This record gives sequence, C-alpha cells and structure tokens, in this order.
Amino acid sequence: MPFPHRILLASDGSPTARLAHHRTLELARATGAEVHVVHVALISPWTHPVPLSPALRERVEDEARPVLDSVVASFEAEGMPVTPHLRSGRATDEILRLRDQLDADLVVLGNRGHNAFSRVLLGSDAESVVRHAPCAVLVVRADEEAGR
Repeated sequence: MPFPHRILLASDGSPTARLAHHRTLELARATGAEVHVVHVALISPWTHPVPLSPALRERVEDEARPVLDSVVASFEAEGMPVTPHLRSGRATDEILRLRDQLDADLVVLGNRGHNAFSRVLLGSDAESVVRHAPCAVLVVRADEEAGR
C-alpha cells in the first residue's frame, strides 16, 4: 500500500478518538499527508424521530462544534495544519460521504470496544466504516495504549 496522501480522522471526543488523533499525527508527519478531521453531530431516528428545524439543527451543530475545535486546536498546537469538517447525521454515513468527497486514501478512527451484545444493539461505526470504505481504514483500539 502506498503512503497516504489524504487522511480523514473521524473524532467523537472519546479517549480512543484521542489515541486515533495521535496515530494520525504520527502518520501525517511521517508521510507529509494532508489531514482532514470530521466530527459528526448525531442526528438519527433514535435521537430525533422528527426532522429537525433549521434552528434546532444549528443548535445541535453548535453543541458539537467544541469537540471538533478541540481536535483542531491540538493538531495546530503540534504545528500540523488540518481542515475541519462538522457534519450532522448518522456517523457512518457522514464519514463515508466525506471520505468520497475528499477522495481520502486513509480513514482513521477509534474503536470504543463495545462487546458483541452492544454491537448488535447499537451497531459499530468503526465496523461499518471498515466494511464500506473503498480505502484503507485504521481502527485504533484503547488496548493499543497499554501495549506501548
């Protein structure tokens, strides 16, 4: 596999997302890849059973923006330029849609480590991205930190 030229980091602010951030930083420094960061404000039939008004959608995105801003600030503090993307909807759909728009050749995201029962009930964004992305996907697990 050639080195990535464009990396898309999907971040939800979780501890494993922070580990994925560090992996992305290491990869971008080593390869000179362009980095894009996406945070998806969750809007689904489960959380919002009726379509959102523009004002409510804006409020949901405003509440999500600090997560994205924090990730961007941490990259910038390391001297790494990034392009932020705030999306709203179902995380897997929005990550894959942005991946296609950017033509990213690597998606990086954290895995929260749900057990099998939780995955069946909730689904796994990481698993779904791995299954459907037309490019390489790096899933960073929490137990990687323990193995360092």
